Amino acid sequence: MTLLSVSNLKTSYGKTTVLTGVSFHIDEGETYALVGESGSGKTTLIRAIAGLAPAQDGLILFQGKNIRGLSDRKMRPFRKDISLMFQDPVGSLSPRLTVGGLITEPYRIQGMNNRDLNAEAIRLLEMVGLPADMAGRYPFQLSGGQARRVGVARALALEPKLLLADEPTAGLDVSVQGELLNLLNDLRDQLGLSMLIITHNLNIVRHVSDRMGIMYLGQLVEEGTTEDVFHHSKHPYTRALLSASPKPDPHAKMDRIILQGDPPSLLKRPSGCEFRSRCPFAKDICKEKPEWNETHGHNVRCFIPLS
Repeated sequence: MTLLSVSNLKTSYGKTTVLTGVSFHIDEGETYALVGESGSGKTTLIRAIAGLAPAQDGLILFQGKNIRGLSDRKMRPFRKDISLMFQDPVGSLSPRLTVGGLITEPYRIQGMNNRDLNAEAIRLLEMVGLPADMAGRYPFQLSGGQARRVGVARALALEPKLLLADEPTAGLDVSVQGELLNLLNDLRDQLGLSMLIITHNLNIVRHVSDRMGIMYLGQLVEEGTTEDVFHHSKHPYTRALLSASPKPDPHAKMDRIILQGDPPSLLKRPSGCEFRSRCPFAKDICKEKPEWNETHGHNVRCFIPLS
């Protein structure tokens, strides 16, 4: 059953258009990953879903109810079911609160004053693999991996149905990244969570996601199951990202696609296909705007999809 459905979502800040019409859905118990370079609109998208960024057009349906544009008061009941985990593992935690205070703060914000906060703090710490005595520490006393686990505990305190994770492994050592991803997978299975993970790291996507979308300049250019996109990518941008990513199999080969230049400014978007200014396969037809082509669940926005 579909938990979240985003349709033709558009977001602008003044004259700068960030999202140009994003559409995707997440089913119950599913992990969906959004991948793209910095500036592709990933963070703006999840902040719009969480009600923390404006969205001028489109639909954000959560359990069938449109939550786009709701006031803070009307959005408040949904914040229990939609939780956002921020990117900076230490900077997102208030230095004035202990770990126990941080992970139980959502109860106080929601007015759930009938809870034994000490017991809840211990339960949440155990859930993310941290010892009970960690409750008395302050954020500056935590390692990056510990701080990220505290962020997970805080995000899951109210037992949300949907977890929005912004670059969950950013700044962590490779070994710690693996531990955190295993934790997220285990919690998804135990709690029946749905997750939306945004990242530029393709290696973590394959480890955790069921389906994935590739974003470029505020729109999806390819979407499909994670394995299908990895093995049968069709958009040149997706293929370029994959060819630049380290391979777990040292014998695996993929022709390297070199992107030309940097992403265009959001204030000066190319006409037609917005990727054509960097695409090594661009042709005259790319001066027109490609449609979203759906083929057996693998979708691509390109006039000349790769085989």
